[in-house]
Amino acid sequence: MNSPVVVWLILSGIWGSTWLFIKLGLRDLPPISFAGIRFVTAAAVLAAIVTVRRLSLPRKARDWAFIALTGFLSFTVNYGLLFWGEQHVSSGLAAVLQATIPLFGLVIAHFLLPNEPMRVTKTLGVLLGLVGVSVIFSNDISPETNRALAGSAAIVFGAFAVALSNVLIKSRGGQFDPPVLALGQMFFGLIPLLLIGFIKEGDPRNFHWTPLAIISLLYLAFVGSSVAFILYYWLVRHMEVTNTMLISLVTPVLAVLLGMGTIGERLSWRMGIGGGSILAGLAIIAFRGTKSKDHNGN
Repeated sequence: MNSPVVVWLILSGIWGSTWLFIKLGLRDLPPISFAGIRFVTAAAVLAAIVTVRRLSLPRKARDWAFIALTGFLSFTVNYGLLFWGEQHVSSGLAAVLQATIPLFGLVIAHFLLPNEPMRVTKTLGVLLGLVGVSVIFSNDISPETNRALAGSAAIVFGAFAVALSNVLIKSRGGQFDPPVLALGQMFFGLIPLLLIGFIKEGDPRNFHWTPLAIISLLYLAFVGSSVAFILYYWLVRHMEVTNTMLISLVTPVLAVLLGMGTIGERLSWRMGIGGGSILAGLAIIAFRGTKSKDHNGN
């Protein structure tokens, strides 16, 4: 087995497991502060990487403004809503709903990136994904399930926000070194999380810091953020981008299985059908992209 495949498997396992550790950490820690503190630790690791590698930081104010905007979308909005929403839904469902990021990205790219228009295959993939989301939401429209509905909607809106950020980066962020970009985004994104968390949730020193909460936080910060980041950018240099997209098909499945096997989460028929539809949409797009790339010889 060659190295890129091994890294692909490890990265899939890491991203598939982060949902479980978020759920475990939320048993004792408030969501917004939990998300913010996670990225304080991860940002420290990235800062060390940038320093050791002596990477250049942006010099123009507009570059910092761009990094701040995309960081706000990717970290403040996305992760703030994700951690809040996962209080009210299962870890597996949260992973499935976040799998809509590439689907939103295709639609946004159609309007912002002239070279990436929506074609028949992409449109079919997006439609399948939207059908899947609709099926999942069909179980959360009664007054008794308002919290689940709000949690699901928050996660989907967060997925839209990070998809918008990704498209903006693709259109205007090519000049940034990946570690510098990630560090800057994380820094600007975690500040609002910490401020909102302190105002709404109180002083972190007074939180219920159980061993499980600490383990969950450290795993998410070091393994789920820092290690995963390093592995991902190594992978995109050694594997076709369309093949790395397939991770988004594996991650929700692993998250569902881990949630069922460890903390007793249940798989409803709506989640099964809806999640399957979302993953089918992603599969059509990913495999079509691989086929097109092979055909063009690029």
